Order: sequence, then C-alpha cells, then structure tokens
Amino acid sequence: MKFNTKAIHGGQKPDLAYGSVMPPIYQTSTFAQSTPGGHKGYEYSRTHNPTRTALENAFASIENGSHGLAFSSGLAAIDAVLKLLKPGDEVISTNDLYGGTYRLFTKIYEDFGIKFHFIGMENANCVEDYINANTKLIWVETPTNPMLNIIDIITTAKIAKRHDVLLAVDNTFATPYLQQPLDLGADIVMHSATKYLGGHSDLVMGALIVKDKDLADRLYFIQNASGAVCGPQDAFLALRGIKTLHVRMQRHCENGKAVAEYLEKHPKIENVYWPGFKHHPNHLIAKSQMTNFGGMVSFTTKGNNYQDAMNIVEKLNIFTLAESLGGVESLAGHPASMTHASIPKEDREKAGVVDSLIRLSVGIEDETDLIGDLKQAIG
Repeated sequence: MKFNTKAIHGGQKPDLAYGSVMPPIYQTSTFAQSTPGGHKGYEYSRTHNPTRTALENAFASIENGSHGLAFSSGLAAIDAVLKLLKPGDEVISTNDLYGGTYRLFTKIYEDFGIKFHFIGMENANCVEDYINANTKLIWVETPTNPMLNIIDIITTAKIAKRHDVLLAVDNTFATPYLQQPLDLGADIVMHSATKYLGGHSDLVMGALIVKDKDLADRLYFIQNASGAVCGPQDAFLALRGIKTLHVRMQRHCENGKAVAEYLEKHPKIENVYWPGFKHHPNHLIAKSQMTNFGGMVSFTTKGNNYQDAMNIVEKLNIFTLAESLGGVESLAGHPASMTHASIPKEDREKAGVVDSLIRLSVGIEDETDLIGDLKQAIG
C-alpha cells in the first residue's frame, strides 16, 4: 500500500466480534480466563489491550516497521529506549533538541552513570569523532526542535552500523508522511504522538517503532515492566488522528511554506529557520530524505530583543500561545521561556535558542488569515 492508504488501512482489520470498522475502545483493566493462562491473547491491559494493539500495528505500518509500541507520553517512550542502557554506557545526542529530552538525559540518567555528549550534527561525519568503546546509542532529531536543523540519517546510520551502535531518530517534526528513518538505516523511530500523529491537541502519547524482533522484544519487556502505557481512549483518538495524517500534513506543508516565505521578507525579522529554503545549510539533505519540509517555522526579530518577542506572541490572535505543536490549529511558542527553559541559557544560545526566537507550529487554517495575523502582531 502507498502511504495515504496505509494511514487509513495499515495494520488494521475489522473487529472480530461484530465487524466494527473502527477499533472498539476496550475500556477494561483485565480479561476473563477460562482456566489459568486460558485466554484470547489478552490478560491485563498494562501488558496488552486490543485498542492499543490496533494502534501499535498502525504505528508499525506507517513507519515501515515490524513492531510498534505505544506509551503514555513521548518522554515515556524515550525513557524506555534509555532503559536499554546500563551504567557506564555513553550516548551521542544532537545539541539542538527538545528541552524535555535534555532534562531526562541530564537530570535523570546522568545520575545513573550514563554519559551524554551533546554535539552539533549538521555535519554527520563529526559523530564518529565521539564514538568509543562505551558508546551504545546515537540520538537524533531531524528536523531539530526548535532550530529546524537537518541531520543526514543515512550517513549517521552507516556510522552507527560500523561501530555496532544503535541509532534512534525522533521523527516527531517530520512524521512518517515526510520521512521514514527505518528505511534510511535507523534502528528505532520515536514519536511524540501527542503532536502530528494525534493531530488534534487532545491526547498525550509516545511511540516507538523498530524492525528488529530482538530489539522489539527488549522494548516490549521494558514497556510492560515499567508500565508507562497509554489508555484505550487515547489509543482510539490516536488511531482516528492517523487516518487523516496525510491530508493534514499536506496542508501543514503548504501553509508552512507560505508563512516562512512571508517572514523571510519582513523587514523586522532577522532570521527564519525552515528547511525548505535553498540557503538552509542542509537543504539538499532535507530534500533527499524528506518528501516536503513540514509545518514548523522558527524566527528571530532584528536586535534579538526579548520584549519584542513577547510583544509578538502576546498580540497573536489566530496563532495560540501554547506549548506543544502538530495540531490542526496554529500555535506559537517562545522556546527560551517555554519548551526549552530546562536547558541552561548558555547552552540554549550556543544552539541558537536566543531570547527573541519564536517557534511556530503552522496549522491547517487559511494561509491568508495566518499571514494576516502575523502581519498585525509583528507590526
């Protein structure tokens, strides 16, 4: 099946009980057994739940994986990946990444003896300089949050394979509609399904997708043992969201392009970060590994003034000032004080997250209204 068909039908079949086209919400904690161990594949909903199974099959399908796992949040999914490691192991991570990921790495897992190297990966070959005998994982976001940097997945995957290191890719910004990291050589794909996969800002969820059965079995064990699973209601909502992912992403891309081009020409705007620009440092890599450039756009004001940024986000009407991204509605955020506040200021600014940086999640409204809103807010 092509992607648009898989988004609707991939990994899915009518419910066996009554032929329900949409998977029922199995709102139950436990399942009846005819004898100890005698059941129909389900015992307890932390371990398995039919609604979650349908969603995990959909995750695997849209990412061209063999195994999908659903978690209670994106961070719970990342936490499960880190539980593959042991004290003394080392991780190489992009230095421009979601603040919650950075906080999990540095405030939780560093205390357990895992060492993290945060580096710029715009030149993927630099990754190899940091690999040693203790390196077990390379963590990549591409496009990155919030600077929209692009990392070459194919080159990074070759380096990882050469050194027998796992490569995990946070594919939240791109979604499988635009980019499929497993096909490019990654071992693990992670999503904050809260964002584009759910698509309607009404759930919190994480996903992992892999091809290797042994790796999947290790992650399934961690998922069950740690218990950070999503409930059946959220699984149902995510399944519904995935069915429109392809049509939503097409409009996100169209509107993202229009907004980026408007901001690029605005006399009060200094820098616009969007991988679709030909002058973006890794535009050609983005063009080769993505089918389009997405709906995320970041920008800074001239003079890099904190108050100017505050004035803009407070004046926006159609863009809602809020955390998160990827919903049908347009959102605006101030990373330095919101999503990336957990990263020390010095480290934030090294990665480009300066005080005037504004991150836009461009929704699927009419582009004329979105540009008009930015025009009145920027002045």
